Amino acid sequence: MKADFDYLWTDKKRTIFGLPLSFTRYYLTEKKLITRTGFLNIVEDEFDLYRVIDKKLMLPLGQRLFGCGTVVINVKDVDTPVKTVKSVKDPRKMMELLDAQVDKMRDAYGIRGRDMNEVLCHHDDIMGDDGDA
Repeated sequence: MKADFDYLWTDKKRTIFGLPLSFTRYYLTEKKLITRTGFLNIVEDEFDLYRVIDKKLMLPLGQRLFGCGTVVINVKDVDTPVKTVKSVKDPRKMMELLDAQVDKMRDAYGIRGRDMNEVLCHHDDIMGDDGDA
């Protein structure tokens, strides 16, 4: 996995006392955020950064004590519209990197917030005015 992409940021989900004793790892590349879970059966979930709609930083007391936090990301994605990056170290740094890359990818694709409804809604191209395919 390490040789597949150039990572801007990577971290593991933290558990008790902020220790990375989990089989969940997050990777931020220039174009995607990838969540990799599992030990024997590995599952990867990813989304393109230009599809990010909104982000929220959650800093519960238990995570804050160990310098961790959770980032909740709303995405224009069919399979999982809400992505949660749980209990990672230095979550503000991760959000700043995410913001910068989201802006870069939106600029590259020529997409702004007002255009997000059109990113996945190509149904006008498929369906006629009367709704027939």
